[in-house]
Amino acid sequence: MILIGITGPTGAGKTTLLREVEALGGAVIDCDAVYHELLEHDPSLQCELERRFGPLRGEDGAIDRKRLGTIVFGDPEKLAQLNAVAQAATVDRTQALVEDYRRQGRALATIDAIALVESGLDRLCSATVAVTAPPEVRVRRIMAREGIPEDYAWSRVRAQKPEEYFRRHCSYALVNDCASAEEFSVRARALLQTILQQTTKEV
Repeated sequence: MILIGITGPTGAGKTTLLREVEALGGAVIDCDAVYHELLEHDPSLQCELERRFGPLRGEDGAIDRKRLGTIVFGDPEKLAQLNAVAQAATVDRTQALVEDYRRQGRALATIDAIALVESGLDRLCSATVAVTAPPEVRVRRIMAREGIPEDYAWSRVRAQKPEEYFRRHCSYALVNDCASAEEFSVRARALLQTILQQTTKEV
């Protein structure tokens, strides 16, 4: 199975590349979605979070993400603890999903993770791609996608690692400076074909 790791800052266009993977019949593992699913359904993760941060459940019995956020976002040490716990649980589940797809005989799968490199998930991959875009493009995309004001969108962009970081740690770079979404889709498709051809040769 060819496993491609996809990373990059928010608003760069990773979803477009993931759609192209799906169009080829590939499986997509979204690490954000994996974490949120664990937060809802994994008792061991829920207990560990409450052990560290106190009662976190809302009236419905589920972990209240806003309450958790209020506790950690003003405290760098607590935020680091949360990131470590969340990352460990997400990596374990992602590795299990990769093995499931391998057993199913899938030819292609991807891991979409902002912390692909930091988590060590990049080491599982046949190839890694940094999807980047100019900051002003990312700000426009985030504003349109989430309906947030420009100053908040800029604060989100500036809080993330620079695009050079992602490029330096990945085997391929996909730059989203296209005039249209369709043009970027074509560019993403072409890169994906290049990766598949190159990886198949290496195997």
